[in-house]
Amino acid sequence: MLYLYAKAIHIIFVICWMAGLFYMVRLFIYHTEARQRPAAEYQVLHRQFMVMERKLWWIITTPAMYITVVAGLVMLYVNPALLQTGWMHVKLAFVLGLVGYHFVCQRVMFNLRAETNTWTSMRLRLWNELATVLLFAIVFVVVLKSAINWIYGVVGLLLLGMMLMVAVRLYKKIRERG
Repeated sequence: MLYLYAKAIHIIFVICWMAGLFYMVRLFIYHTEARQRPAAEYQVLHRQFMVMERKLWWIITTPAMYITVVAGLVMLYVNPALLQTGWMHVKLAFVLGLVGYHFVCQRVMFNLRAETNTWTSMRLRLWNELATVLLFAIVFVVVLKSAINWIYGVVGLLLLGMMLMVAVRLYKKIRERG
């Protein structure tokens, strides 16, 4: 029964964590684009974005990440046989990538606050798509488990990533026209 409770908590907080990451990078994009505003307007926006980013990060996103990881570790403790499966190794590798993504986002947040960020809004848009690719990878590995054909899976993820990059670039062209 503990396993099922941990699994439910894990799923709920994965959703919270991903929602936080997706929204956080959107805030970074808007925060970065605010630099193009007049100085007085930028200062107001900069202060507001700092408040929004800080609250989202420390109240929702980061706690959700830790609860997700703890619930996952509880599931592995209750069912250690999962660590003997190849799909779990692949999932954990993607999860480590997502944790790394999380901490890169934290660094971007600190840089935006200090006004030392060098990332463009386009680079942030592409960065946001990496979280999408990691989410797809994790979900497909968990759902398909050992039945997944790794070659097709990797090719599919690469195609997804390329489609997302093309979509971001098309969106940029449409925005620049309008």
